[in-house]
Amino acid sequence: MAAAALGQLFEGMKAFKGSDKRVRLFRPWLNMDRMLRSALRLCLPSFDKVELLECIRSLVEVDKDWVPEGKDTSLYIRPVLIGNEPSLGVSCSSQALLFVILCPVGAYFPGDAMDSVSLLADPTFIRAWTGGVGDYKLGGNYGPTVLVQQEAKKRGCEQVLWLYGPDHQLTEVGTMNIFIYWTHEDGVLELVTPPLDGVILPGVVRQSLLDLARTWGEFRVAERKITMKDLSRALEEGRVREVFGSGTACQVCPVHQILYQGKHLHIPTMENGPELILRFLKELKAIQYGAGAHDWMLPV
Repeated sequence: MAAAALGQLFEGMKAFKGSDKRVRLFRPWLNMDRMLRSALRLCLPSFDKVELLECIRSLVEVDKDWVPEGKDTSLYIRPVLIGNEPSLGVSCSSQALLFVILCPVGAYFPGDAMDSVSLLADPTFIRAWTGGVGDYKLGGNYGPTVLVQQEAKKRGCEQVLWLYGPDHQLTEVGTMNIFIYWTHEDGVLELVTPPLDGVILPGVVRQSLLDLARTWGEFRVAERKITMKDLSRALEEGRVREVFGSGTACQVCPVHQILYQGKHLHIPTMENGPELILRFLKELKAIQYGAGAHDWMLPV
């Protein structure tokens, strides 16, 4: 086995062109933090986060004409780090290839529509586990999920809801973090997402939604374990308002159904607006497209 095959990781981030024609990167410091954590976990050579970010900023500046100007469009940025030690064996790689791919991307949803997705929740399949590397953005976390995604499609679902443990904890949805907006069993209106306990990837959009919601101060914001039993009971009692995933590609993606243990659980996300999802999207777009100064954006 080539040592080069042992270490490979990547990041996903975006640059946006505002109405003022200026290009800005969205919270790129968080991506640099996560990328360095991943590199150290794989024993790949370290790098200077500030220097790499400046290289990416300069690259986008050179190619700024490729940043689309249309509604809901952006430039997808894919930094990649791959070990390329010229030897065979299982060991640390003393050298690596670091490169960045740029790609203009359009709106995730066609037109002005917002498509909700259905999920396959099958505890037979596990994305990550305690003590593993589920909280790092490594290529090895994604390759094995493709087969399960195909299985979900065979069962009439668009994405996979990854469960964990004997109590079937909700962890992630597809390649996104998951959120539930509901009235908790204690009667308090709440936005909840699973905690960063070593199984969950610390998503940049995930953190952004938590930050926004806490700034509003209108409902409780919690990072807590959620089980399928918790969700099923809340659905039966009519306490669930919205369920959605968050990620760089779609920003926020609504969920309308979960196939679990042979039952189709209807999620009333779209019937409820979805008010919170639309509010998050509006806030994110205002920040990303430069409607006013914001310290989340790095000008190019």
